[in-house]
Amino acid sequence: MSNKLKTEKSPYLLQHANNPVDWFPWGNEAFEKAKQENKLIFLSIGYSTCHWCHVMERESFENESIAALMNKYFVNIKVDREERPDVDKVYMTAVQTMTGQGGWPLSVFLTPDLKPFYGGTYFPPNDGYNRPGFPSLLERINEVWQSDRDNVLNSGEELTKALQHRHFVDSKSTELDDIILKRTYHQIAAGYDPKFAGFGNGTKFPRPVIFNFLFRYHYRTKDQEALKMSLTTLMAMASGGMYDHLGGGFHRYSVDTQWRVPHFEKMLYDQAQLINSYLDAYQITKDEFFATVARETSDYVLRDMTSAEGGFFSAEDADSIDLEKEGHKIEGAFYVWKKSELDTILTADESKIFCYHYGVEENGNAFSDPHQEFVDKNILFNPFTIEQTAVQFSLKTDKVRLSLSSSKKKLLEVRNKRPRPQRDDKVLTSWNGLMIGALARASRTLHEPAYLTAAIRAAEFIFTTIYNPEQKILFRRYRDGEVKYEAHLEDYMFLVYGLVDLYQSTFDLRWLQWAEELTGRTITLFWDSAEGGFYDTSGKDDSILVRMKEAYDGAEPTGNSIAVMNLLRLYELTNDQSLKDYAQKTLKHFCTLLVQSPQVMPQLMATLEYFLSPPEHLVIVFEQSSNAEFFLDSIAEEFTPNLNTIVMNDSQRVFFDSKLSFTKELRLIDGKPTAYLCKNYACELPTNSVDELKRKIIKQ
Repeated sequence: MSNKLKTEKSPYLLQHANNPVDWFPWGNEAFEKAKQENKLIFLSIGYSTCHWCHVMERESFENESIAALMNKYFVNIKVDREERPDVDKVYMTAVQTMTGQGGWPLSVFLTPDLKPFYGGTYFPPNDGYNRPGFPSLLERINEVWQSDRDNVLNSGEELTKALQHRHFVDSKSTELDDIILKRTYHQIAAGYDPKFAGFGNGTKFPRPVIFNFLFRYHYRTKDQEALKMSLTTLMAMASGGMYDHLGGGFHRYSVDTQWRVPHFEKMLYDQAQLINSYLDAYQITKDEFFATVARETSDYVLRDMTSAEGGFFSAEDADSIDLEKEGHKIEGAFYVWKKSELDTILTADESKIFCYHYGVEENGNAFSDPHQEFVDKNILFNPFTIEQTAVQFSLKTDKVRLSLSSSKKKLLEVRNKRPRPQRDDKVLTSWNGLMIGALARASRTLHEPAYLTAAIRAAEFIFTTIYNPEQKILFRRYRDGEVKYEAHLEDYMFLVYGLVDLYQSTFDLRWLQWAEELTGRTITLFWDSAEGGFYDTSGKDDSILVRMKEAYDGAEPTGNSIAVMNLLRLYELTNDQSLKDYAQKTLKHFCTLLVQSPQVMPQLMATLEYFLSPPEHLVIVFEQSSNAEFFLDSIAEEFTPNLNTIVMNDSQRVFFDSKLSFTKELRLIDGKPTAYLCKNYACELPTNSVDELKRKIIKQ
């Protein structure tokens, strides 16, 4: 048995290709069928590593009687939200407008002309708790369509109009100033959990955009609480069960307040952003704890999330086969341990040290387990430091460290023989852009050339495979030899962000020039000339009812937040005044929202901090036959979020002299590589000394 999804490339759609539901992919064939048969559309949106998507599939979409109802009454469309964020954003916003909440799986009922009128998220297969089960809902929706069609059509029309008229009024009277930054800080701080760290009191999500803002706020104001909140949260996350202590990398979120019990899926965008967060923390504190987390997460991506062609895969599932439970898929089965397993694999001394250090208990340690999936199992976390563990066993820290390293290696070998979670191996341009930038930064900060090699390979893969340089067209997704879907704002801007970081690590002008080219294309495709700011989509696809402008920096930053940062960074490297103008207009466009609720866009507030700061440049002049690596390596471990670095040899000078007039007179001193630190385009006295340069940078 198969349906219209069988020829798709999306791992998520292929998961549903053998359902008894007559699924269609999003497209004209389904739309025409709905119109010709005058049927409603049931739209189901999810992604391949979504736990509750799997649950609803097992309970409803694999159920032949429920599938029969769906096929009888509806045209059924399945969408991978990671391939089609444009579809997802429209209907997610509609459901949030209707119900006040959202999530995945997203379940929406549409009129034949694609207008939403009713929706929700997960629907159970049976009635209960004063809410209808999915079959009852299907019957009721069809009954309303047959008996009260005009009301359904009117509801869809009104909701669509409401979505189309969402916009942000440009408040000319509001200044972009430090007051907004201060208000953002206080609103974020009000949500901080002083007991367990993180923000909020329930399920704890990593939201790296908050760290991006708080670290910059600390840099600007020297506010110690801003720094403390960030560092404490990053330590809690990396010490808790949300971090994979054996293989590196972070799970999606913690279901409890203490960071102990994770939702086990791993997303590429989390790894990329958190590598940057831990690099920032390391640069600020020089604490090797943060460097180790950044390194282990980078290693995980290179080991388990990198394709043979060089692109980075999208995600790993939370669920995997549990051999103890008759081969059923269970969340976290790949990652959790019984104490008896550890005692068998490790020596007696290793097991004592390991179990103490990682909170392992005889009867399991998952105290917050709402679905009882981890009974008698242990989720590894760090209740104690290496030093505390050493004291407990009257050992030297080096011996404890060696014992734990040996144990982790043994356990990882055993774990790798378990059935792995399914990997979503599609390559998304946007998330690859984030990872390219993260690895480029990690290569410099951690002095690890392999990370830079991986970043360059990924950028070259996108350029040669997912980008058409002749027509300057970027695509969104690659999988199994197929490039598909036009790129959206986030694809262009996340990639440009990564390319600028790649340039700042390699000083290869091809990356900077490609970033310029992509930015010009972005302005052409997405700029709103009437109100300012960038649309998320180009408007070319008629099936997308609304051109949205995302205004919430959530698990990922918005395209607009990153666009403004890109425009400002490129302006400082090219002196193209139009780029700064577009950036300022975008900030002003979101101005009213930022004044009222600045905490909803912390990444844009981080960008505002950059916008309000005086321009900072480090210019390193050297001869073609020499290099500037010793200068670059010396500053790589310093937190300099607003510093734009330029290297000037003969070939680079041709590019920059025509753009940055203040660099024209900068020359070698005593025939040696020479560094100039410049603020507001005025340069301090040059130096040939690495130590002197570091003193100048730290003094800032």
